[in-house]
Amino acid sequence: MTRLVNVPEDFPSESLRGFVLANKRYVKPVYGGVVRSTATRDGKVAVVYGGGSGHYPAFAGWVGQGFADGAVCGNIFSSPSGAQAYSVLKAADRGAGVLMGFGNYAGDVLHFGQAIERLRAEGIQADTLVVTDDIASGSKDELEKRRGIAGDFPTFKIASAAAEAGLNFDEVKRVFEKANDATRSFGVAFDGCTLPGADGPLFTVPEGKMAIGLGIHGEPGVDEAPLGTANEVAKTLVDGLLDDRPASAGNRVVAIINGLGDTKYEEMFIVAGAVSDLLEAEGIEIADLESGEFVTSLDMAGISLTLVWVDDELEQYWNAPCDSPAYRKGSVGDVARDDAVLNNEATKVTVTETGSEASQAAAKKAAELLGNVAAMLEEKKNYFGELDAVAGDGDHGIGMENGSRAAAKAAQALVADGAGISTTLAAAGDAWSDRAGGTSGALWGAILTSFGAVLGNEDTPSEEAIVEGVAAALDAVQRLGGAEVGDKTLVDSFSPLVDTLKSTEGDLKTRLDAAITAGAAGAESTKDMVAKVGRARPLGEKSVGTPDPGSVSLVEVARVLYAAL
Repeated sequence: MTRLVNVPEDFPSESLRGFVLANKRYVKPVYGGVVRSTATRDGKVAVVYGGGSGHYPAFAGWVGQGFADGAVCGNIFSSPSGAQAYSVLKAADRGAGVLMGFGNYAGDVLHFGQAIERLRAEGIQADTLVVTDDIASGSKDELEKRRGIAGDFPTFKIASAAAEAGLNFDEVKRVFEKANDATRSFGVAFDGCTLPGADGPLFTVPEGKMAIGLGIHGEPGVDEAPLGTANEVAKTLVDGLLDDRPASAGNRVVAIINGLGDTKYEEMFIVAGAVSDLLEAEGIEIADLESGEFVTSLDMAGISLTLVWVDDELEQYWNAPCDSPAYRKGSVGDVARDDAVLNNEATKVTVTETGSEASQAAAKKAAELLGNVAAMLEEKKNYFGELDAVAGDGDHGIGMENGSRAAAKAAQALVADGAGISTTLAAAGDAWSDRAGGTSGALWGAILTSFGAVLGNEDTPSEEAIVEGVAAALDAVQRLGGAEVGDKTLVDSFSPLVDTLKSTEGDLKTRLDAAITAGAAGAESTKDMVAKVGRARPLGEKSVGTPDPGSVSLVEVARVLYAAL
């Protein structure tokens, strides 16, 4: 378990602070994460990687010459916010475009997608690099739905080397996509990990068994099998990966044995020897073999095997020199320090122009309502967490509580500065997204921001403007998350709620009453659904019989707003 903790909620930030202090020759802090402390030439494509904390050396440990230009660092197993990603990407930009790499998780897709949209709106060339290497999380016909696990490490190393070599934006993307298409990973766990401050692990594995196809955010495996010897475990991993060999694969691989946090290096070396023997027996040439901790999951006991089917180009970039806190190859030569101070406040929403008197009054009411929402979510956080634990990681209640509390606080601060309702809700959305992390953080950040954008900072919001704002919020959720009715997400309650709100006649209270009834029915319908998107998708069958927590919590928020009317 994680024993060296002060306040559990502060574990990620305190860990990042110590990491920076211990690695000043490589990194310096910016809002949302770190960037290189060494000078980087203008005109270089910037590559930034990120995700939740708890996976060290991913992602901050890879920042340095020949590897990443920056890393975005979220809470434990939770996506960083869009504002955090924007800040790091902006700081890393050297005028040739920026690329944001991450594993294929819903929260990351949403938050990092927000940051990319914001950069593009400013005229900066930007795009995402999404890793999909885990063979246990999707079929061969659904490669794009697979999640990213230890394959993050080689694909990002290869793409980074291409950027360091001077390739342009489109070429770096091409090299990454080629590396991702050539990469497959498969993992097993012997015991689950324990979150800082928690009393026990997120899952357990029976004695003498191993969990097959685990995730790296504390998700249990998709199956169990007898543990067996080190050689037998190696054979399970090799056989699984060879069965999923890419269609375009040659006969040469980079093999990576990855420890998940609690597996000793000596154990991994035994597995490395067995993997080498098994691959050579199949006539496969091993271009390189790595064994160590590259993408961990706090203190999870387990290992994964990654195979990258390389050609001359991919092998060249894999072998290119790099120098970062956690991984080094060859020699990058002398590097110059760049001690420029970066503005950490640049991305925060501030009052640049006060709202009208009417809009300020509406903003004050909105801040009060957010306080009511935060109080409700604190009261129900354990219930939402229990719903989420069935097929997810159990953090929905905590995430919603943290996000709503931060949103209420941000709203109150902006109201005190004379903000109108649009500016107030934009600040609240950023705060919710920033503090909550994960999928729910991104979605609720988008809900508040989109809703506020419709209301503006001039007039008292009319009932029709409120209805239009709610509809805009649903559009933002579906645009960013890509979910539809039937996917077992909050869209299953949000969509009928919006449809009914728009179609019902009467005053706002009457319309909202009918809308909540429709939304509650939508949430109830998710009990019989199999999760099709998000972190619960690989364990979708386990979610049958339990309503989607995001769908349920959205209806409860609507009830709070109804009570205020």
